[in-house]
Amino acid sequence: MNDSIAVRRPSWQLVLTHAVLILVSLAVIFPLVWMISVAFKPKMEIFSFPYALLPKAPSFDNFTSAWSYAPFAEYYLNTVVIVFGLLAIQLITVSMAAFAFARLGFPGRNILFLMFLTQLMITAQSTIYPNYMTVSRMGLLDTRIGVMLPYMASAMGVFLMRQAFMVIPMSLEDAARIDGCSVLQTIANVFIPQVKPSLVAFSIMSVTSHWNEFLWPLLVTESTDSRPLTVGLTVFAQQAEGGAEWGLLMAATLIVSLPLLLAFMFFQKMFVDSFISSGLKG
Repeated sequence: MNDSIAVRRPSWQLVLTHAVLILVSLAVIFPLVWMISVAFKPKMEIFSFPYALLPKAPSFDNFTSAWSYAPFAEYYLNTVVIVFGLLAIQLITVSMAAFAFARLGFPGRNILFLMFLTQLMITAQSTIYPNYMTVSRMGLLDTRIGVMLPYMASAMGVFLMRQAFMVIPMSLEDAARIDGCSVLQTIANVFIPQVKPSLVAFSIMSVTSHWNEFLWPLLVTESTDSRPLTVGLTVFAQQAEGGAEWGLLMAATLIVSLPLLLAFMFFQKMFVDSFISSGLKG
């Protein structure tokens, strides 16, 4: 009898685990489904009674109105330039700093690395004022460079790449030196190809974080020439507070978040594999 009970316990635990996971998944997915549904509903159908989750007559009117209401083409261009330009700069600075901390021997290296990692304990919001004053004095307010400047180096990226560089066999570095490679050539031709999963994992974190960045671009941009998508979306948020244009607001929100949603849908396996290979959990 005890044996039969012991056999049944894992099955109940498994059922309970799956039930909890399903409930949590539904709680996470429902806001996204509701946003997509409202974005395709005509205004009169959004608050109709009885309420229907799916639109009876799907329409793209909210999307065309949202696109024409604000210069989303310029916002998209600004966002792509900022996000991927920043990623390119970060990959260079992060790789070089990580190589120095992982492979170069110099006095105080470990202490300097620990001091460098203290940036992980400082929130971005707490440095907004000094960053703003620096960007202002450099004359970079309301520019794409001004939005990018505080994030051109990443403590998390340096930590991640340093850990990846440290496990590369010393024999590969010695072979590169024997072949006459400089430090930069060694990083580009030997180290970088060995740590592609870590690079992909960091790139995903960087693109996702800066695509959704709101507070800093809101402070340093004033015109459509440099505003990213998240700041442009505030126009619709302000309108929703006054006029309750929920269809327009949800359509605009979907326009902003659609690239990340599509990227995750098509590259989900690559995302998961990169985080597993790099040793990150999440």
